Amino acid sequence: MLIPLKRCAWCSDDPLYQNYHDHEWGVPLHDDQGLFELLCLEGAQAGLSWITILKKRAHYRAVFDGFEAQKMTNYNAEKVASLLADAGIIRNRAKVAGFISNAAAYLKIQAEGEHFADFIWQFVNHQTIVNHWATAQDTPASTPESEAMSKTLKKRGFKFVGPTICYAFMQASGMVDDHSPDCWRRSGSE
Repeated sequence: MLIPLKRCAWCSDDPLYQNYHDHEWGVPLHDDQGLFELLCLEGAQAGLSWITILKKRAHYRAVFDGFEAQKMTNYNAEKVASLLADAGIIRNRAKVAGFISNAAAYLKIQAEGEHFADFIWQFVNHQTIVNHWATAQDTPASTPESEAMSKTLKKRGFKFVGPTICYAFMQASGMVDDHSPDCWRRSGSE
């Protein structure tokens, strides 16, 4: 008999969610493009559950041109209207506009000669912070690092990057390890 893996309490029995938890959430991500996409999707999640965005992620990738920032900055009113009419994404005008603003801000960082991954990972001194929360309820909604990230991203022109969104982004991108102590993915548990 197989013993089921222990996962973080937030991870439901949904196979899509379990796959995300087991193979993506908390895994250090250092790819500029992947980090840009994840930051946008975390912003789309504001006010919603992550599983909602996860189920729409493939469609987001399709309609936002694979999150190619250069293409996104060239979206015209017709493209924006088609996005706002697309039931496959969250049809929120501010969030769609935020993706486009984020693309421009992302490209500006790269134009200044900096890799987005280096820029983002500076907030954790370029290494994963392994937290030791006793329970899931002890995990904060934001930290001084996510507050600093939020403030800097906003100054750079990014949208939907409040401290709570930034902390969720940090967790998802492996900048912090917030897997629960009994989770099989916990650092040192694998």
